[in-house]
Amino acid sequence: MLEKKIRLNAVNDVTEFVRAAEKCQYDVDVFYNRMTIDAKSILGVMSMDLTKILTVKYAKEDQSIERVLNKFAVA
Repeated sequence: MLEKKIRLNAVNDVTEFVRAAEKCQYDVDVFYNRMTIDAKSILGVMSMDLTKILTVKYAKEDQSIERVLNKFAVA
């Protein structure tokens, strides 16, 4: 499993992230505290506390999802 820390600051960021996740043929999950959300669910991602840093876990390297993750990545 690959992992990246991101922050989504606006509704447009969430939409872009979910659309990129939907294109993946494998699971993409978002973690915050003890919550695990399917990244392909816009309602699920919108229900998270977007003021916090989120952890995204995905199965394999894929340039399309990694491009979006790098855009929202935090150090």
